[in-house]
Amino acid sequence: MSTSPIATRRRNNELILVLMAAALTIGAYLLASLGKTANIPANIIPFLLVVVALLLGAHLATRLLASGADPVLLPLAALLNGLGYVFIVRVDTRNRLAGLQAAWILIGVGLFVLTMLVVRRVPDLRSYKWTLLVLGVALLVAPAIPGIGTYNGTNARLWIAVGPLSFQPGEFAKIFLAIFFAAYLAENRELIAAGTWRVGPFNLPEPRHIFPLVLTWGFSVVVLVGQKDLGSSLLFFTLFIVLLWVSTERKSFLIVGAALFAIGAFFAWRVFANVQSRVDLWLDPWSRFGGTTAGGDKGRQAVQAWFAFANGGLFGTGLGQGSPNKIPAVQNDYIFAAIGEELGLFGATAILIAFLLMIGAGLRIAVRAERPFEKLLATGLTTILGVQAFVIMGGVTRLLPLTGVTLPFVSYGGSSLVANFALLGLLLRISDSSARRNREIPDEPTLSERMEARRLQRRIDKDAARSGAGSAT
Repeated sequence: MSTSPIATRRRNNELILVLMAAALTIGAYLLASLGKTANIPANIIPFLLVVVALLLGAHLATRLLASGADPVLLPLAALLNGLGYVFIVRVDTRNRLAGLQAAWILIGVGLFVLTMLVVRRVPDLRSYKWTLLVLGVALLVAPAIPGIGTYNGTNARLWIAVGPLSFQPGEFAKIFLAIFFAAYLAENRELIAAGTWRVGPFNLPEPRHIFPLVLTWGFSVVVLVGQKDLGSSLLFFTLFIVLLWVSTERKSFLIVGAALFAIGAFFAWRVFANVQSRVDLWLDPWSRFGGTTAGGDKGRQAVQAWFAFANGGLFGTGLGQGSPNKIPAVQNDYIFAAIGEELGLFGATAILIAFLLMIGAGLRIAVRAERPFEKLLATGLTTILGVQAFVIMGGVTRLLPLTGVTLPFVSYGGSSLVANFALLGLLLRISDSSARRNREIPDEPTLSERMEARRLQRRIDKDAARSGAGSAT
């Protein structure tokens, strides 16, 4: 395999940053284990070493499979995932999440490597856009199937159970649908942008060009709303509008999208009781805090999160010194509040900056990509990460009503973690593809391309042999 100075420098910088993320993770564990309120079991050390080894293994896979890829994304994911792991174990009162989360990280890193192995040429994904559309829609609908879909302790039907395993199929559906949206818009963006259908004073796209896209988006949102998965509904809506705007460069889509969002939000608030409950909790959680009647303590999470942030102040109480376990299910939706309490405003801001850097790196990959499909796909995948992080951090800090999505790479949960590692692998593959196209590193043929070339050469040799034999006779 050929190398280049640019690839070597990028991978060496990535290795240094991953080692720094590993050092911060180990240091955070040591501090948390010495805290007065810590409850970290002694056998966590092997799991912690496994997590660090997996993150270093992800770097090695990137060095071998995507040597020209962006050097920032993987270290940022390693930092967020490592700190999230320490906090998950720190708030686990039953001492059972360390092994489970380590197993999910193993599966996630495995899928990260598999993604880069299978997707060697990003444009090849365009050939499977309709297949991925069917898979994405099927995954969205699966939780509604009786006997398969489960509530998993929530009022939203988001999970499917296969034997002893359960997962959220919507986490993977968002990636499949992002690929479909990017592929369809890359092929039809000029026809959609032309707006040749005149309706009153408006120039709209021809229905036959925009209908498959709108139908897919509308069906996805309706299914998610029916399953009470409001966070994913908002995510799909934003993904659709952003990709439509980027592909056509028409600001009118942003304006129409904002208007549709306002109408849809008002309609959901008026019609769905769970939306009304979330808005009421957002506006006034105190009236639902500490109640003795059924459902009278729904505001406990929000109020205890406020107390946690206030207790943390600027510098935090210190790892293992706070009381994040007072927040119900803190390892899921409210892990950002636990970070804010024990690391303070500076620590919470560091997490926010890490996500901003990750979003900036993703958008830089999109800008560097020359092909429309790769540009749109990188934009869509980055939008998924950014919107999900913004929605959950905004909900925890009470900037927005809480929607129940997870904080990428930080919160406990296998489905989200595994899907985000696959998403990360796709972004790095797009970045590596741009580096090869810009001749920053040698563009070597993939294994499948080498096999196809050998097969074609053998066919040519056979044809030549037959022609020679015919000429001789």
